[in-house]
Amino acid sequence: MIVTVMLIPQSLAYALLAGLPPQAGLYASIAPLLLYAVFGSSRVLAVGPVAVVSLMTASAIGSLAPAGSPQYWTAALVLALLSGVLLLLMGLLRLGFLASFLSHPVISGFVSASGLLIALGQLKTLMGVKAQGEHFFSLALDLLRQAPAANPHSLGLGLGTLLFLLWTRKRLKPLLLGHGLSAALADGLSRAAPVAAIAASILLTWGLGWTAQGVAVVGQVPQGLPPWSWPVWDAALYRSLLVPALLIAIVGFVESVSVGQTLAARRRQRIDPDQELVALGVGNLGAAFTSGFPVTGGFARSVVNFDAGAQTPAAGAMTALGIALATLLLTPVLYHLPLATLAATIIVAVLSLVDLGMLRRTWGYSRSDFAAALVTLLGTLAFGVEVGLLTGVSLSLALFLHRTSRPHMAVIGQVEGTEHFRNVQRHPVHVEPALLGLRVDGSLYFANARSLEDRMNAEVAARPGLRHVVLQCSAINFIDTSALEALQAIQHRLKEADITLHLSEVKGPVMDRLQRSGFLKQLDGPVFLTHFQAVQALTGQPASSRIREI
Repeated sequence: MIVTVMLIPQSLAYALLAGLPPQAGLYASIAPLLLYAVFGSSRVLAVGPVAVVSLMTASAIGSLAPAGSPQYWTAALVLALLSGVLLLLMGLLRLGFLASFLSHPVISGFVSASGLLIALGQLKTLMGVKAQGEHFFSLALDLLRQAPAANPHSLGLGLGTLLFLLWTRKRLKPLLLGHGLSAALADGLSRAAPVAAIAASILLTWGLGWTAQGVAVVGQVPQGLPPWSWPVWDAALYRSLLVPALLIAIVGFVESVSVGQTLAARRRQRIDPDQELVALGVGNLGAAFTSGFPVTGGFARSVVNFDAGAQTPAAGAMTALGIALATLLLTPVLYHLPLATLAATIIVAVLSLVDLGMLRRTWGYSRSDFAAALVTLLGTLAFGVEVGLLTGVSLSLALFLHRTSRPHMAVIGQVEGTEHFRNVQRHPVHVEPALLGLRVDGSLYFANARSLEDRMNAEVAARPGLRHVVLQCSAINFIDTSALEALQAIQHRLKEADITLHLSEVKGPVMDRLQRSGFLKQLDGPVFLTHFQAVQALTGQPASSRIREI
């Protein structure tokens, strides 16, 4: 009941955010919830319309048809269908790992920018003006120009709702607890605050006749269960929506899995990411065939579901039944619901997504993560959600390639009195003039193979009396073909210089691949189990010569 009460105003608001009639939000909160209860692996995840996916939906189809038109809704159904098919395919192919390519700074920057875009976009509804803009900054300028023309009744109603909802989020529950109410009842009443705001605004608009004074209302909402819908077949439309559908699928999956894993960990449970892909895919297919639009697991509703005590997916199914009853019985009441009230509901919901403090935190820890987050945020604000997200992901991957193309390499020496070897620049260690120990802290692949060759050549050139080189491989998890060819080139050059190449501490999977390649047959020196054994064997000194008694 708690989640149902919260979802009704949210569903109406997110449908309008997506550019669809309000009933589409109710429709999209029924079949997906029921289907997720059957196929999902989380016990508390609540699936339905969410702010970011609704914004991405509007961005994807906004240029294809006028918002609210039948053609627009048709495009939304196709978008849900494509998202569902892509998610289902990724789940069947067990591609849940693809979500790892969206780093947390990129997601944080994207979500924060989306929250700002949504909040700013709702200000025009709250003010009762028709401001337009291709991006955040142009829309902000147009809102400033049209501010004098704002409808006072709509603005007052919207601001009043906004302040009320902000107050109830922070103050209502402690106030109710202070008056002796139980924690469960106080929490339920505070969650129902948006419904109270909607009821009050409907009564005010209807009783005072504000509709005649320019306050925009929801109007007629069809009564009844979601009608069956069949997405049209239009090859051009499918091609134009394929990339947006893929982005919606990935972003929705990342948000859903993040919420699901966080809540499952609190109860020492776990979820299956690949099964989540299947469940979300089936949920989106359900939305496509019941007049909805793309959906995913929502953070706010899932946390409320968890806090309310949901133990099984049946809670989601019962929520779906509650929303179905609302579509049957309550839609006539929504006629006089002001759009400004729904706009205020959206603004309050999305402001919690904005985390500009992450820029300061990432700046202090990792400049590359800061750059990825900042570029994603600014790109989304300036060019839209698709361009911003793709730019952030591309930059993040480019920075990763740049970082791994220059792995940390350290000349190592023996810590006196131990069998341990450390970086000569960080620790007081002993080194043998005729032996070079080099540790590579990272896997070797095409992007950093040349870097290893260059470093090896520089170290060898700086040591005229060098006789042995031992490459310590304890941090190497993988060697690709390009890196193997680089090792072969290093082996050849060292042999010509009368220097022997050895390996130490090679991991089992890496050793298996090297044995299949034939490289070990070409290697002049042996492969040592430990670097300490290599130093012992190559310097001809017994173990006791460098290990003091403890």
